[in-house]
Amino acid sequence: MTVDVLVRNNVNVLGTGSQTIMFAHGFGCDQDMWRHIVPAFFEQYRVVLFDYVGSGKSQINYYDALKYNDLHGYAQDVLEIMEVLELRDVIFVGHSVSSMIGMLASIQAPHLFKNIVMLGPSPRYLNDLPHYYGGFERRDIDELLEMMQLNFIGWASYLAPIVMQNPERKHLTEELEKSFCSRDPHIARQFAEVTFLSDCRIELDLVSVPTLILQCSDDSIAPVEVGDYLHSHLKNSRLTQMNARGHYPHLSEPGETIRLIKDYLASA
Repeated sequence: MTVDVLVRNNVNVLGTGSQTIMFAHGFGCDQDMWRHIVPAFFEQYRVVLFDYVGSGKSQINYYDALKYNDLHGYAQDVLEIMEVLELRDVIFVGHSVSSMIGMLASIQAPHLFKNIVMLGPSPRYLNDLPHYYGGFERRDIDELLEMMQLNFIGWASYLAPIVMQNPERKHLTEELEKSFCSRDPHIARQFAEVTFLSDCRIELDLVSVPTLILQCSDDSIAPVEVGDYLHSHLKNSRLTQMNARGHYPHLSEPGETIRLIKDYLASA
């Protein structure tokens, strides 16, 4: 069977610029989460949006539990999209786990990437004390995964306000909860397990692409220590502390997110 990559990942190409910028969504989301961000790039860039298999309007029949039991499976899809569209010198903007997916893809094919922008990234969510603080103990993740399995809707309503971190703006939490609930529970649970138990620290030394790390304030998923760790281990990286609170600045503070990405690209 020939895989139609563009259909599989619901790829959309927008904008009129010659330089390509690709936006990759995080866990429990889809490309629609970028809707406040991407119009600001249409004039200057060719904007590529897509959904990971199992998210958004991707073709769920392509989901392969073995392939996607590792972040490299998702990185392979990113490279396939670039190959089909014949992209080069791509600016890759990844939210959360997509930061690491894009990084892994860039290690395999550095010539395809010009810059990486990491929004709320983490190379490892689990603590590895005393050398590394990721923010989570193993029992925290195990309880989260168990809750997903036993009560998926309950898990979504529990997690959404914690990670959004904007209690006075209930519509943001409601949107995120709705996004979580729209996922296939079995695929979402596997993606959560792959994400939260991943460890990309050893790969950091292999990255050659210039990188911007955008560190959010009060981020329950990627604390400040994680941003500092990434900056100290990624060659040619810049760390910027955002005013935006929570783990979804492209929803809560799109203006600041746009400005910081554009400022970086203008000086890169």
